[in-house]
Amino acid sequence: MAHVCIHWFRKGLRLHDNPALVYALKECKELYPVFILDPYLYNTQVGINRWRFLLGALKDLDCSLRKLNSRLFVLKGKPEDVFPKLFDKWKVTKLTYEYDTEPYSLSRDEKVTSLAKEHGVDVSYKISHTLYNTERIMEENDGKPPLTFKRLQAIVQKLGPPKKPIPAPTLENMKDVETHCSEENEKKYGIPTAEELGLDLTSLGEELFPGGEQEALRRLDEHMKRTRKHSDPPVSLHGQLLWREFFYTCSVGIPNFNKMEGNPVCTQVDWDTNPECLAAWREARTGFPFIDAIMTQLRQEGWIHHLARHAVACFLTRGDLWISWEEGEKVFEELLLDGDWALNAGNWQWLSASAFFHQFFRVYSPVAFGKKTDKNGDYIKKYLPLLKKFPPQYIYEPWKAPRSVQQAAGCIVGKDYPHPIVQHEQISKKNIQRMKEAYAKRSSDSNESPSKKQGVKRKAPSVIDLLQKKKRKV
Repeated sequence: MAHVCIHWFRKGLRLHDNPALVYALKECKELYPVFILDPYLYNTQVGINRWRFLLGALKDLDCSLRKLNSRLFVLKGKPEDVFPKLFDKWKVTKLTYEYDTEPYSLSRDEKVTSLAKEHGVDVSYKISHTLYNTERIMEENDGKPPLTFKRLQAIVQKLGPPKKPIPAPTLENMKDVETHCSEENEKKYGIPTAEELGLDLTSLGEELFPGGEQEALRRLDEHMKRTRKHSDPPVSLHGQLLWREFFYTCSVGIPNFNKMEGNPVCTQVDWDTNPECLAAWREARTGFPFIDAIMTQLRQEGWIHHLARHAVACFLTRGDLWISWEEGEKVFEELLLDGDWALNAGNWQWLSASAFFHQFFRVYSPVAFGKKTDKNGDYIKKYLPLLKKFPPQYIYEPWKAPRSVQQAAGCIVGKDYPHPIVQHEQISKKNIQRMKEAYAKRSSDSNESPSKKQGVKRKAPSVIDLLQKKKRKV
């Protein structure tokens, strides 16, 4: 049967390694590549930098599709409201998409699948956002997610290498497939401009990391040209991909993965509620230049080095401010160009020593940590130009500079730049003790109720169970 097919683009805004799209092309006579601006995902959780990145990725995808005599159809609204209208208007008989493991996505997909069934639309999806089927990994681990990287490595070694990526569709694949690219469709389904979305991009600086598959492939090619001694997991490129798989699998198998309460692997900590300190951290005015420079770069560019992430995450949580990792998670979700629900939640639990990493006594100094690799403070001078005239011995601790030095630098601490929000040496020791108490309480609770340790164990529901219990091709 030659179908009229919608391929629903979600996270995988690419043509390469898109088995669901290739599968659609094999069985359809008409193709409608669709992207939906879901208000749940694209209203409160997306900062302006992320919007620019997303729009760039959509433009790139549309450009690639047009080279195949197709195009991207962009719509706004809840998918469960949008699709029934499209099913009827375009006389759709098939819907394809890449499987997504997030709780909201599973719920959304279940609704859409049910509606598709009511409209006589066949639904097929493929697993390609992760290296493996996360449910399969848990099946090999007695129905629960592996909680250590080594355990994950052992499981995937048993499963064998992941499927090889498939090439992008070609004009040959599209020769018998039609997409309606009329002028009317351009007006109705074109990619919205930033202005149409109410966004002001004039405040943004240079776009250092453009969105889109072509830029991603270019950067990958550039990276692979580097000839050097290969390292081993967990620090190698392969290791980093497995870390991604680790957090994705945990996010599927651990209830309430992005929260502390109700999360059985997360240490329950009596975090403080301090809006002023949280705002100072978020807005780069903690009085610690290294921390403020990092948060400035994150807001300006939507990216920071992983060691910089370690520093600011530790500072917000167990190191200095004693504020919940959930608050940091929200800020990163807004500011990171390619913020990812599972990876964001997993890394924040790790860096706050709430789960996965338990050496809470290893605290990053907001002064000494940066000095190890940047003694002159060039990084601080770049992102906090207000401090660029401070000599190296004071650039990390401008409050220690004599008044004459501050005047010569044109920056008076307490007036032009804030005093440190905390005294690190004192507060970090206090917080280590508080973390020790939280761990002791967890250990005590576990001894009283051994069943709590089994909180993440479950019979892993199949993808079929999760999506309307309908038998479909995977």
